[in-house]
Amino acid sequence: MLNYKHILFFDQIGITAIGKVGGKNASLGEMYTQLNPIGVAIPNGFALTADGYCLFTKTNHLVKPLEDLLIQLDTKNYTNLSAIGEQARALILSAVIPEEIREEIENAYRSLCEQCEKDNLDVAVRSSATSEDLPTASFAGQMQSFLNISGSEQLVAAVHRCFVSLYTDRAIKYRIDMGFDKLDIAISVGVQQMVRSDKASSGVAFTIDPDSGFENTIIINGSWGLGENIVQGSITPDEWMVFKPTLENQNLNPILKRHCGRKEFTMIYADKSESLSVDNTIANTETSLDKQNQFTLSDKEVIQLSQWCYKIEKHYKKAMDIEWAKDGFNNKLYIVQARPETIHGKINKQVREIYKLKEKGTLLVKGIALGDKIISGKARILNSPQEGNLLLDREIIITDLTNPDWDPIMKRAAAIITNKGGRTSHAAIVARELGTVAVVGCGNATSTIKNGQEITVSCAEGKDGNVYDGLLKWEVKEQDFSKLEMPKTEPMLILADPERAFELSYYPNQGVGLMRMEFAISNTIKIHPLALCEPEKVIDEKVISTIKELTKDYSDCKKYFVDELAKAVSIVAAAFYPKDVIVRMSDFKSNEYRNLIGGQYFEPDEENPMIGFRGASRYYSDFYRKGFALECEAMKKVRNEMGLTNVKLMIPFCRTVEEGKMVLAEMEKNGLVQGVNDLEVYVMVEIPSNVLLAEEFAKLFDGFSIGSNDLTQLTLGLDRDSSLVSYLFSEENPAVKALIRQTIKVGKKMGIKVGLCGQAPSDIPAFAKFLVEEGIDSISFNPDALIKGIENILEAEKTIHEKLNLSIAELDELF
Repeated sequence: MLNYKHILFFDQIGITAIGKVGGKNASLGEMYTQLNPIGVAIPNGFALTADGYCLFTKTNHLVKPLEDLLIQLDTKNYTNLSAIGEQARALILSAVIPEEIREEIENAYRSLCEQCEKDNLDVAVRSSATSEDLPTASFAGQMQSFLNISGSEQLVAAVHRCFVSLYTDRAIKYRIDMGFDKLDIAISVGVQQMVRSDKASSGVAFTIDPDSGFENTIIINGSWGLGENIVQGSITPDEWMVFKPTLENQNLNPILKRHCGRKEFTMIYADKSESLSVDNTIANTETSLDKQNQFTLSDKEVIQLSQWCYKIEKHYKKAMDIEWAKDGFNNKLYIVQARPETIHGKINKQVREIYKLKEKGTLLVKGIALGDKIISGKARILNSPQEGNLLLDREIIITDLTNPDWDPIMKRAAAIITNKGGRTSHAAIVARELGTVAVVGCGNATSTIKNGQEITVSCAEGKDGNVYDGLLKWEVKEQDFSKLEMPKTEPMLILADPERAFELSYYPNQGVGLMRMEFAISNTIKIHPLALCEPEKVIDEKVISTIKELTKDYSDCKKYFVDELAKAVSIVAAAFYPKDVIVRMSDFKSNEYRNLIGGQYFEPDEENPMIGFRGASRYYSDFYRKGFALECEAMKKVRNEMGLTNVKLMIPFCRTVEEGKMVLAEMEKNGLVQGVNDLEVYVMVEIPSNVLLAEEFAKLFDGFSIGSNDLTQLTLGLDRDSSLVSYLFSEENPAVKALIRQTIKVGKKMGIKVGLCGQAPSDIPAFAKFLVEEGIDSISFNPDALIKGIENILEAEKTIHEKLNLSIAELDELF
C-alpha cells in the first residue's frame, strides 16, 4: 500500500479516530475491523481525513474569508442565513483541490478498485464531520452524500462538493443550535464500495423503538432501490418489529410485526450512457403495483439483519441508527452506516406528561403519530423550504414531504403534517429531535386542510395521529414515577390498545392483569371470525368486497385473523416481558359481534346480550367453535412459535364447572394444554356461581380474576347502564364484598393467585384497603388510574403495618 498522508483505509480506522475522520467514517472503520470478522458484512472503503480538508482551506486561503462571513450571521433570527450560506459555498466551490490531495484520492481509488476486483468501481461518497454522529448531536442529513460515483474525475468532484456541503444553510444553523463554534468543525469524506441496492432494496434500522424508546425491539424499514427515498420521506416503507430477547433462539420467530408499505418510488442508478455530473447519478422511478405489494426482505433476511444490528448495538453499548442495503447481483445484505441514536438517551422516562382531548371534532386527516402530545393552531401550507418566510411562529406546517433543507423552518413550527413519509423519514427524525408534534404519511393533508384553517393535532391517541377541525380543548397531567415505591400487592394494568404497550411498560407495574382480546378484533381485524371460516354465508357484495380488501395479502383468509391477533398480543407480551400478561379470550356480546364485518350473517338477535350468548358458552358450541379455534391458533403462535410464554389465558363468563371443563377440552383440541410450555389458564370470577363453587373452579383453573363490574351487577341484579337503577351500583355493597372475600379466601386455601380488575380501588381508598386487608394478590387498573391506585394500596399497606405493628419482614410474609 502507498504511503498516504491524508488517506486512511477502513482497516486502519477505529472509533477513536473521530477527530481525524468524523463519526460516520470512524464507525465504518470500527465495524469493518471489529464486526466484519464476526459475520457483519461491511463494504470496504477509505476516508480522506479532516487534515485533507484543512490543507484545502489553507492552500486556498479560505479560513479568514469564511470567518469574516460567519461573523456577520444574524444568530438570533437568521435573517441573512441564505445570503451568508450562498457566499460561503461559492468561496469553497471556486477553490481548487490541491494536487497532493487529488493524487492521494486517485491512488486510493485505484487501490480500492483492485481490492474489489473491478475497474471504475461504483462508490458512495459521504461527508463525515469531525463532530458528526456524536451521542449529543446526530448531524443526520446535514452534509451531502453522492451515490453511484465512478471514475477518478467524478470522485474528486464529489469530494469537492462534500467540502461545499459543510456550509449549507441547514448545516450552518445546526452547528450553532448544537453549540459548536462556527469554524471548529472540519470534514472528512468517506469513499465506500456501492452496494447494488438499485437492483434490490435498502433501508434503515433502529435498535430501539424510535417513538417510545422501548429498548427490547429492533425496528427495520425497507424500500426498493437506494435508501434515499426512506430518509426523504417520499415513500411509505415496509416495516418490521423484531423482539431482541428471542432473537438468538433459532427455534423461535422473533418478528412481532410486519407491515407492507406502498413503496411508491424506486431510486435507481441513472443511465450511464449519458454524460453524468455529480448531481444526476441517480433517478427516481414509479414502483410497479406488483412490487408495491411485495415485501423488500424475506423473514429470514429480516432476522439476519436484526442479528447484525443487535451485534452492533452490543459492540457500541448503546442504541444505534443503522443503514443497510441488499445487493441485487449477489443477493447479500450489507451494513453501510451506523450512528448512535440521539433522542431517547436524553429522555427521563420516569416523568411523563399525559395529554388527553376533552372534546372531539371533525376528523380531517390521519397518519403516523409522533410526539404523544396535542397542539392546536393555524395551518400553513408550504410547497418548498423557499416559502419558509410565510410561516408565522407557532403555525402548523402542512406539506408534501420534508428534507434537510426544511430544518431551519421546522424549528419554528408548532407541529408538522406531511402527505408522505414513514416513522424513519426525515420529518419523523427531526420532529423527535426537536420534541415537536408531527403526523406523517397522511396522504392528502395538503388538499384537505385549508391555508389558515384552525386545527388541532393529536398524537395522544395511539399509533394514529389525528388532525381535527377547530381549536379543541385538552388537558395535560404530569406523572412522576421516580419516587413512587412499589407495594407488596401487585399493581397491574388493564390494557386494550396494543399500540400503547411500549409507552405503558415504563409505568410502575407488575405486568398486565387484563388484556382485552376483543379490542384487537374490532380495531385491527374488523371481520367476524365466522365470516372468514364460512365465507359462503356472506352474500352482500359490498361486505364481500371489504373482506377481500382487508385480506388481500392472504390466500387463506383465516390466516389473516390468526396473524393479526397474534401480532396485537405479541406486542403487548413483548412490551412487558417477562412479566405476566393475562389475555382474556374474546368477550363480545352477540350485539357487539354483530357489528363486526359480516357479523349480521351469524349472530342471533338477543333481548339481553349482557347475560346471553357470551364468553365460555360460545367457545365449545357448534355455532362458534371454528372462531374459537382461530383464537387458540393465534395464542399458540404467540406462545410456542414466538416464545412469549409470559402470556397467560383467561376464560370469561364461565357459568358452571362443567362449562369450564368443556372449554379446557376445546382448548386442548386446539393445541393449548394446561401445563405444557408453562401454560396457565385463569377464569374470571364475575358470576355468583363462580364464588359459590370456587373450590371446584380452583381445581380446574390456575388463577382467579375478579371482574368487579359484572360481579356487582349480577349480585345486585341490576343493569349498571340503566339510569333508573345505576345509583344502587356499588362494589362496596356488603353482599359484593362478601363474595370477593370468599373468593380470596378460597384462592389462598387452594394455592392459586387471585386478582381484581376494576376502577373502584383507585376511586375509593376504602375499597383498596378492604382488598389489601383480605390479602388479594394483585389489582389491575386502567392506565389513567394506575398511580392513584398504587397510592391507595400503599396507604392501605401502611395502615395495616401500623395497626399490627409488623416488621417489614413480617409484612412481606403477610402479603
